Amino acid sequence: MKLDGRVAIISGGAGAMGSVEARMFAAEGARVIIGDISDGSAVVREIESLGGSAVYCRLDVTREEDWEKLVEVAEDRFGPVSILINNAGVFRTTRIDVTPLSEWEDIMAINARGVFLGTRAVIPSMRRAGGGSIVNISSTAGLVGNALEGAYTASKGAVRLFTKSSAIHYAGEGIRVNSVHPGLIDTSMVDHIMEDAELGPLVLSRVPMGRMGTAEEVARMVTFLASDESSYVTGAEFVVDGGYFAQ
Repeated sequence: MKLDGRVAIISGGAGAMGSVEARMFAAEGARVIIGDISDGSAVVREIESLGGSAVYCRLDVTREEDWEKLVEVAEDRFGPVSILINNAGVFRTTRIDVTPLSEWEDIMAINARGVFLGTRAVIPSMRRAGGGSIVNISSTAGLVGNALEGAYTASKGAVRLFTKSSAIHYAGEGIRVNSVHPGLIDTSMVDHIMEDAELGPLVLSRVPMGRMGTAEEVARMVTFLASDESSYVTGAEFVVDGGYFAQ
């Protein structure tokens, strides 16, 4: 199993994408800590019913104390952390000129500050583990601009470059840091786009593969980066978008 014996924290682990990652990690032998503001107990029960190991801990990724408690729970329950998936995030589409300051600050706090706090909190534990892998979930919106996603693109662009800085900083300690950039993925996050009679077909028409991706397809990339199969990979960005960004 690719992650046998590893201790993995997944923020947003109760959500559509994070829960898939949690189940896949557990199936690959990881002991999983699900951090989320939503209750992740159902995901834990499912993992345990299949013989895996998991625990849920409430996590608001914008709060330092929540991250500190999460790492403490992880170490007390399973041992030093060797994998962190910064998965929690929010997505909103608002024209820049009508974006309230409160919305900008909320998006930046969850999508960017949360990644920073998670990384900072887990580094000492990864040192105790003898190294580790951090995977930050950005977006194709972190690579290109979009008029309706000013705050979102700024937050995901921040994740992309923070990933590279972290990778350089900790490479000598055996801690790898990479980012994953999903495109149009079939989750509730994009329902408001795909349900629009005009916008939905237009967005889908720009995907060369002609379909939305799945959470499982993103999770497979994340699993690869969390495992030793990517042992010489750090500071890199991996696009999972059906060819959208190739145009």
